[in-house]
Amino acid sequence: MEQIPTSPAKGTPKQILFIVKGNTQLLKFLLEQLKGKSRTTVKAFLAHRQVSVDNHVITQFDYSLFPGQKVTITLDRIPEEIKYKGLRILFEDPYLIVIEKEAGMLSIATAKEKLLTTYSILSGHVKRENPSNRIFVVHRLDRDTSGIMVFAKSEEVQSAMQRAWQEAVIERTYVAVVEGIVENDQGTIRSFLKENKALVMYSTKVPGEGDEAITHYKVLRRGEAITLVEVKLDTGRKNQIRVHMKDLGHPIVGDKKYGAKTNLIGRTCLHARVLAFIHPVNGNEVRYETPVPGRFMSVFARHTKE
Repeated sequence: MEQIPTSPAKGTPKQILFIVKGNTQLLKFLLEQLKGKSRTTVKAFLAHRQVSVDNHVITQFDYSLFPGQKVTITLDRIPEEIKYKGLRILFEDPYLIVIEKEAGMLSIATAKEKLLTTYSILSGHVKRENPSNRIFVVHRLDRDTSGIMVFAKSEEVQSAMQRAWQEAVIERTYVAVVEGIVENDQGTIRSFLKENKALVMYSTKVPGEGDEAITHYKVLRRGEAITLVEVKLDTGRKNQIRVHMKDLGHPIVGDKKYGAKTNLIGRTCLHARVLAFIHPVNGNEVRYETPVPGRFMSVFARHTKE
């Protein structure tokens, strides 16, 4: 079924509406419906945010479609998406928003900072579409940690993701610049993490005295007195990477709380680079990846081991 507005109101973009009749993926569906358009043109519609599913802009080419859904194509280019200070939206659908957070931005409000947080910015973002829309935190990153975060658009999706977080998350990969030269090319750190009265996490080897934490690391580059490591998590405990790098004898550059003596770029050198998980609604595996921050690499220009 196809509908093309014949007399759109002045200033209204021309649109085409399709009704989905079977289970499929978005790019395949569009190519089948737009037989006169090249694959490049159809992918451009997606890249330029000109495709909506049930009134939500979708840019993901392998987004799952189900019978009865409405796919709308806006033929005119849509103005550039709104840019927000401190974060970048990587993906959005009716259920989730995936962002890249900059260092220095809080995930949620504190007693000292209530306005400029990822939560407050995204809350305003979803309310632009409907004032009753809300946003829900799925997980957090420390203020000085940059990288990928996920927010839910309903309590039901938030609960589903948090309940099944360990099973749903396929990959959580970070990169960090740590102090000193890490000798082993790779390794695994295991401990039980506890929090003291000063709200500082620490490791214990005694089972039952804390939550089990497992961290895998791999050296990517060595400098004169610093090392770039890739870190993958089997568990997601509070401050896990920061504590385990300290346990290894190589605290993260800029992380004074956990033993760092240097601060080369004015922030903790930790970045959540990759997040892959099972979508809580359609069951698809989704993966989001960001590059290693340029400022991390710039310190190696000044601290390169010849």
